[in-house]
Order: sequence, then structure tokens, then C-alpha cells
Amino acid sequence: MDLFLLCVFLPLMTVAWGQYSDYYYGPYNYGDNDEWVNVYRQGFNFQCPHGQVIVAVRSVFSKKEGSDRLWNYACMPASQSLGEPTECWWEEINRAGTEWYQTCSNNGLVAGFQSQYFPSVLDREWQFYCCRYSRRCPYSCWLTTEYPGHYGEDMDMMMYTYDYYIRGATTTFSAVHRDRQWKFIVCRMTDYDCPFQNV
Repeated sequence: MDLFLLCVFLPLMTVAWGQYSDYYYGPYNYGDNDEWVNVYRQGFNFQCPHGQVIVAVRSVFSKKEGSDRLWNYACMPASQSLGEPTECWWEEINRAGTEWYQTCSNNGLVAGFQSQYFPSVLDREWQFYCCRYSRRCPYSCWLTTEYPGHYGEDMDMMMYTYDYYIRGATTTFSAVHRDRQWKFIVCRMTDYDCPFQNV
């Protein structure tokens, strides 16, 4: 009898866990054949398909290629509870060679990246492509650990926690290594419209 009950309830528990667990199930699809979105020392523009947001960032560093990085991104649809994006835009440019901190304005979520390489400083300028979902508001925000762990290392950041979204980043720039470390700003979003918005 116990074996019968186990056979009946185990599939039900598996389905429930898949619906309500706090984790995404990878691997992420980094686009066509896992190719990079840029070549060394060149600009790029990457945007997720409509209704999707960035959930993973991968990068490799090359000192001999101007201390530059190859980049790739993975997207996933935003939770159905957020609905469709009501507005998307490019944020202000974050200048090369400096440290910076930026979140998407107007409660937006990061849905793309744009970057231009500058050989004079061996670094890149960055812009976030942000999308707002109705009047949903962020809460329970936190910073990830540093990616990469050390300057010059490969980088592979993945969002494992369901219903958390990237809202921006803070970066440090090393004038010695000519590389950046990133901490991504991650938040949950309300399931309801709220009366306020961030700047």
C-alpha cells in the first residue's frame, strides 16, 4: 500500500515543485549556437525579444585583444503576473574608464545591453535597455557577488531564483588590469500596480 501511495503522490509532488520552486532550470540558451554578440574592440547592441528580460550574462577576457571582453546574454519571458511591457527605452550612457552605479529608471527591468569600445582607455561605455511592466514596483532588492570573481577571469552570471529580475548594476574598473567587476542589482516585482515610481 505504501508503495502504491508513493507512486501516486511522487509525480504530483514533482509537478508542484516545478510550479512553485524558487529556481529556474537551466541551461540557458545564449542565442544561435552560443555565439558571442560582439567581436573584440567593436560595439554591440543586444535586446531581448519583446516581453523577455536578461537572466544570464557570460563573458571572456583577452588582454592581447585590447583588454576587451566577448559578451553573450540569455533572456527569458517575464512572469505572466507582470503582464506585457508597457514601455521600453535606453538609459543614459555609463562612461568608459570610470566606476558607476545605475538602475533602470521608472521601475524598469534590464532587457538588453549596448556597448562601445574605446581604445584610448581600453574600456567600454555601457547602456541598459530597460522595460517597464505597467506600474509594478521593485522590492526585496539585493546585490549579487562580484562577476567575475577577479579581474581578467571569465564571467558566468545566471539568475537561479525565480521571480527575481535584474534592475541594474554597479561596476568597479581597474586601471591596472583594464577590466571591470560587476555586481548586478536584483529585485522582485510586485504583482499589483503601486502609486510610486523611482527616478
